[in-house]
Amino acid sequence: MAKRRKTAAKGSSVIAAASAGQGSRVRLLYLLLLILTTFITYNPARSYPFTNFDDDTYVTANPHVQAGLSPATVTWAFTTYDFANWHPLTWLSHALDCELFGLDPVGPHEVNLLLHVVNVLLLFWVLDKATGMTGRSALVAALFALHPINVETVAWVAERKNLLSLLLLLLALAAYRRYTAQPRLGRYLLVCLLFALGSMAKPQVITLPFLLLLWDYWPLERLAPRQKTAFRFSVFAFRQNSSSPEISGKQRRANSEKRSSEWRFLLLEKLPLLAISAASAVITLKAQQAGHAVQSLTRYPVSLRLENAVISYARYLAKAIWPSSLAVLYPFPRTSPPLWQLLIAMFVLAAITGLVFARRKHRYLIVGWLWFLGSLVPMIGVVQVGKQAMADRYAYLSFIGLFVMFSWGVADVAEARRVSAAWARAMSVALLLILAAVTRHQLRYWQDNVSLWSHAAETTTGNYIAEDSLGELLLRGGDVEQAMLHFRRALAIDPHDGVGHLALAGYAQHMHRWPEAIAAYKQAISEINEVGTVATAYSNLGYAYLHLGDQADARDSFQRAVQLSPDMDKAWQGLGVSAQNSGDLASAIRSYNRANEIRPSSFGYALLARALERSGRSQEGAAALQTARRLPGFASAQHEADGLVGP
Repeated sequence: MAKRRKTAAKGSSVIAAASAGQGSRVRLLYLLLLILTTFITYNPARSYPFTNFDDDTYVTANPHVQAGLSPATVTWAFTTYDFANWHPLTWLSHALDCELFGLDPVGPHEVNLLLHVVNVLLLFWVLDKATGMTGRSALVAALFALHPINVETVAWVAERKNLLSLLLLLLALAAYRRYTAQPRLGRYLLVCLLFALGSMAKPQVITLPFLLLLWDYWPLERLAPRQKTAFRFSVFAFRQNSSSPEISGKQRRANSEKRSSEWRFLLLEKLPLLAISAASAVITLKAQQAGHAVQSLTRYPVSLRLENAVISYARYLAKAIWPSSLAVLYPFPRTSPPLWQLLIAMFVLAAITGLVFARRKHRYLIVGWLWFLGSLVPMIGVVQVGKQAMADRYAYLSFIGLFVMFSWGVADVAEARRVSAAWARAMSVALLLILAAVTRHQLRYWQDNVSLWSHAAETTTGNYIAEDSLGELLLRGGDVEQAMLHFRRALAIDPHDGVGHLALAGYAQHMHRWPEAIAAYKQAISEINEVGTVATAYSNLGYAYLHLGDQADARDSFQRAVQLSPDMDKAWQGLGVSAQNSGDLASAIRSYNRANEIRPSSFGYALLARALERSGRSQEGAAALQTARRLPGFASAQHEADGLVGP
């Protein structure tokens, strides 16, 4: 008998080992397929250019980033609120790109694709480890890899922050599962560290404490089912275990109190993470206020924000199911939506919420739905930052919840109806192939800036930002008249469009229509919130005043420009010109020197040479003139300087 039991045990061990080996091979196959399909689908993006939408401010026109990983760049990354953000890890990532690839867009695009692939694999691994459901986890990862709404995040260099922040959030989820399996302070601190780093990449991960509570409910199931308590202790609480097949009303009340106690322990456990969330929120709000990115209640009233939030949730759902009319920017509406749209959106959201709670024995439904709703809260527009109503990039984290609901839900239905595994796999592959094809199609719009913004203008209504962007592209290409048509279209859509006014001001200045240019610059300044753009407008306004001989207003405009942007060399040059024309040569020389410290130019040194000569410092003036001659564009710079301060 003993020999028989030993033989049976040995056989069981062999079977278990074989099963584990087969499971490992299946996982490896899924990993290889995920890598292959993601790379093949997104491969065209490797050759795409930088966009004219934030890629300039983040990389191509950012001297700090282009300096690479220098000590000065590291200091700047951790201390700056530039462009209404505080995300030092993102800045350092872009600086590393410049260190490795210069300004070749191929390198940053390849890094984005690699990070997306890593996120796909991490998502599969995290879900598989937490649930043990390899096939379902692979489907979630595949949906995440291939859904067209993620094209924006992968194909847009400036969205490196989205990729980095999700990578760190997924690592935090993995670290949290490890912590709950064997709670130790060091493991908990690792979760905190990864969360803090994720917040330094992009503050959208601020909802992690809430997501971890969902993770506790499912799949970790640290909260027990109704008839047994299996709360796994943490560094904040002792282990509690009880079970009873038949419980009385008194016992049920006791268990209910115990579950309440468990919730309190879980909430207590999240307090350090909530402190990180609070710190991230404060820093982010300061950065956004410093960059004037937070929109006023006058421009976007609370009622309009709440209406847009409801509509946007419904639109995200629609794009998850039918990913069409995807655009780089969906402009925030200036008026309330039709009442019927609002009512339908509210009904859909309420119906799904009621359904998932009615089916609460399927915990993944509640977790997936609340993950979707909760992770979108910081970006849904109640605190409106920017001019977008919604954005495809905001789905990168939130749609994971919907993909979990779909994958687990479809698998459960297939099992209940005894659908064959081969048929289920065939349907899954067909769905993924369709998504991959749509993603490849969507990628084509990112192959050049004109296609990107033309598609946005065609697929959205009232998109004055798309018209502005097309106008800027045409201006850079030298087609001024066609560019002005787009800027006028933008102003017809939104008369408060500061970029449109700024472009028309520049056009009037180019045509030497100075009074018209001055009026348009003033209008642009009153409408624009972005500090750098306002500084540029003040600088250009100063030059318009110079051409009219109004030195006082010119000096005031240039002073405002350098106050807003101390590193604007053109404004310092203009400030020097206004001082020189007013007879203050000492101030003029100081301003020219400051401009040349920021960016040496033939124009700056030509101006400095004239000021030095007129102040009796001929030898220094001759040296400055020699420097001007050695720099590019000397002939045109000398002509421009003659026009402003005389030969």
